[in-house]
Amino acid sequence: MPSAGRPFTPALVTELVAGGVLVAPVTLHTGVSSLEREEAPYPERYSVPPETARLVNAVHGWGTRVIAVGTTVVRALETVAEPDGAVSPGEGWTNLVVTPARGLRAIDGLLTGWHDAASSHLDLLESAAGAELLERSYTAARARRYRFHEF
Repeated sequence: MPSAGRPFTPALVTELVAGGVLVAPVTLHTGVSSLEREEAPYPERYSVPPETARLVNAVHGWGTRVIAVGTTVVRALETVAEPDGAVSPGEGWTNLVVTPARGLRAIDGLLTGWHDAASSHLDLLESAAGAELLERSYTAARARRYRFHEF
């Protein structure tokens, strides 16, 4: 299971949906994807079904936000996103590396665990949060002795 999704119990998902949060499925086959900086993440297998692509596009059309749960979800959605942010259904293997220069197209926010500060996902996190917020967050986490979620 992707680690960012661990807290999402059936009860929590039910509560979120009852409160008006829309939830869309993405099938992921994850592995060790957050390597040392300067090393690209490994390819990951994904499937974005037609219903999820339609919902992402509808949410953007309504002027609201798409929040991904986990960096693997980001990679999957960004892999099937057009430059204008429109999402198409798709499946396969993604080699996509999200960087601040590339930017995010399909998502507007991200819930994630704490990745090691030297990991390849820091570029992806910086794309979502910006360099200043990311640095402030890591400084606060270190000061509170948070542990990174991988290894």
